[in-house]
Amino acid sequence: MFNIFKLKENGTTVKTEMYAGLTTFLTMAYIIIVNPIILKDAGVPFEQAFTATIIAALIGTLLMAFFANYPIAIAPGMGINAYFAYSVVGNNGVTYQVAFAAVFVAGLIFLLLSFTSFRKKLIEAIPHSLKHAIAAGIGLFIAFLGLRMAGVIVANDANLIGLGNLHSNSVILTFIGLTVTLLLMCLNVNGALFIGMVVTSVVAFFMGELTFGGAITSMPSLPEGLIITNPIDAFSDVIEHSLYAVVFSFLLVTIFDTTGTLLGVASKANMFKDGKLPRVERALLSDSISTTVGSMFGTSPSTAYVESSAGVAAGGRTGLTSLVVAVLFLIAAFFSPVIGAISGLSAITSPALIVVGCLMIGSIKEIEWDKIDEAFPAFLVILCIPLTSSIATGIALGFIFYPLMKIAKGQFRTVHPLIYVFAVLFFYQLVFLPH
Repeated sequence: MFNIFKLKENGTTVKTEMYAGLTTFLTMAYIIIVNPIILKDAGVPFEQAFTATIIAALIGTLLMAFFANYPIAIAPGMGINAYFAYSVVGNNGVTYQVAFAAVFVAGLIFLLLSFTSFRKKLIEAIPHSLKHAIAAGIGLFIAFLGLRMAGVIVANDANLIGLGNLHSNSVILTFIGLTVTLLLMCLNVNGALFIGMVVTSVVAFFMGELTFGGAITSMPSLPEGLIITNPIDAFSDVIEHSLYAVVFSFLLVTIFDTTGTLLGVASKANMFKDGKLPRVERALLSDSISTTVGSMFGTSPSTAYVESSAGVAAGGRTGLTSLVVAVLFLIAAFFSPVIGAISGLSAITSPALIVVGCLMIGSIKEIEWDKIDEAFPAFLVILCIPLTSSIATGIALGFIFYPLMKIAKGQFRTVHPLIYVFAVLFFYQLVFLPH
């Protein structure tokens, strides 16, 4: 039955793969709760976002299991979901249905690029400093969201933000969850983020902050049905609302997230052969299909999850690990009443956002801070993503200033022609188009 995964050739067993799958699921299970909460702020019904999250994760991870035979799980990505909710819907004044059209278009483009060499050229063209800055900026953005949602920081007339009420139950629960999660991470406990949310939920229950209704399980449902039913309408929405920069941002972040995760996890699993990663095209197709299908049901772009490295560390080497993760996602689909109750209390999920933000900002160590032409464009990206609540704006400013500073230093030939094209497009978007 399991011969299709080539367990012997990869030096693993069914037992090891199943344990690895459980480990990966526990480390990334927080997305089942966090993603619907963030999308709910954009107006997406919780039940719709919850079921769509499961569908996207299920499809992407099953494709990764059977099509690519990789021990890597796929689900809607962190950071890009916040961009969807608070920048695309929040700042552009469009409905979530229109925003999902942009995700759908980006998914289709990603799908087409997965069949060509352009995707590789695009990744190679973008400077390393900007790649790492984007990850760090998104990390700050989602950590800020976690602090704001829990009430740790609040609006302040004097300087926009200030410290919240440290005596409120929400803030107290947030620090309890944060402390538990960080202690578990220091002890290298698998699933620390998920366990931290469980502990916080228990404490919240005894504090009277968390209540459950009668039902614990229910059949998955999609109150809105299919959000995207006609590709032509999706393209029309993008053109009508001038969401070109939004599509590009979705595409850019998804490409970097997936590629970086694939390379990192594959390296940890010793999957490279002669310096090349076999079946990488199939892995990229799995992610792009998950993004496209997920947008049709109502969730933000998907990505390969870096938490898959926990499963690899536990011995996962094949798609059987991913199959176990997919089965566990399917089981979770029937527990929406419990997850819906948890979603009503931000303090339960805020610690996960803060910790994930911390992990993402680690990318700044790769930036050459002693070179102003590398450092300042990266600094702009990192600074402006959280302060403008827009990943697209942060990326745009970085892409504009990077070639300008290289030209000033007489190093214009070191900049890939694609970067000049992007700089002009971003400049036009910022100056002449609504954002």
